[in-house]
Amino acid sequence: MRVRGTFKTTDFKATSLAVVPPVETALAVGVHTMQKHYSGDIVGHSSTLFTSAFDPALGVGSYVAMESFEGAIGDRAGTFNFLHSASARGKERGNEFFAIVEGSGTGDLKGLTGSGGISIDPDDTHHIWFDIEFAP
Repeated sequence: MRVRGTFKTTDFKATSLAVVPPVETALAVGVHTMQKHYSGDIVGHSSTLFTSAFDPALGVGSYVAMESFEGAIGDRAGTFNFLHSASARGKERGNEFFAIVEGSGTGDLKGLTGSGGISIDPDDTHHIWFDIEFAP
């Protein structure tokens, strides 16, 4: 089943975590935390660890994110983890990966599995969707 929503990002903050020993590349690696708030078929919030190698001036780089979600999908409430990554070149996204972490669901979301995706409109509206199933 496909469920859709939109989200807004808040509290995007750099952390002091860094690779050891440091390796200098053309794009520095940074680690951030953030929160997201969801509406639509997906209602709730997530706390996210976000790692990226990105040049904001050029709009080029890649990220890997692990999210811990709390809320509801449709009429099912609980928590679960999901991960996603993508590369960016300006407004274009590529090399995308998105998966629900199997075994991470609680409450009515226990047994949740699946994949999904993220898209961003020109007006900066962020969309998310999950293609989900529930294990028996």
